[in-house]
Amino acid sequence: MSLLESMFFGLWVVMTVAFVILEVHTQAFYAVFVAVGAAAAAITALAGGPLWLQGVLFAVLAIGGSTLIRPTLRARFDSAVPVARFRGIQGSADGLVGQPAITLDTVGDEHHPGHALFANDRWLAVTDRAEPLPADIPVVVVAVRGTTLLVRPQ
Repeated sequence: MSLLESMFFGLWVVMTVAFVILEVHTQAFYAVFVAVGAAAAAITALAGGPLWLQGVLFAVLAIGGSTLIRPTLRARFDSAVPVARFRGIQGSADGLVGQPAITLDTVGDEHHPGHALFANDRWLAVTDRAEPLPADIPVVVVAVRGTTLLVRPQ
């Protein structure tokens, strides 16, 4: 293997590792296809394949995977994640207001908080009602205070 071929092999390996790490952190199903393309190019370089073939394999796998395979993978991933049912919730706390929840234990005022099940997660919850809310009743989120939900009975 010549120096130039060794440099390209090293480049493909570094790209593979970098894009695998990026995919692990983003989980967007884009970087994985770049990593697969770079890995295929590295294998081709190791086998002594020409540089043009390495580039073509890289481009076809990266672009083809992103456009042809990614939509199916993304749809499967989204349907497998329980929180995907709450796609209507916006990214900000304002998107939580108006959403349903269920009390898990007695929910009182700020000095006697309880918990509510919201989007399949246990949240700290309080109410502004004079009487505490008992466990296992449906409530609606009326405000968000930090990481605490202000809830009222439905």
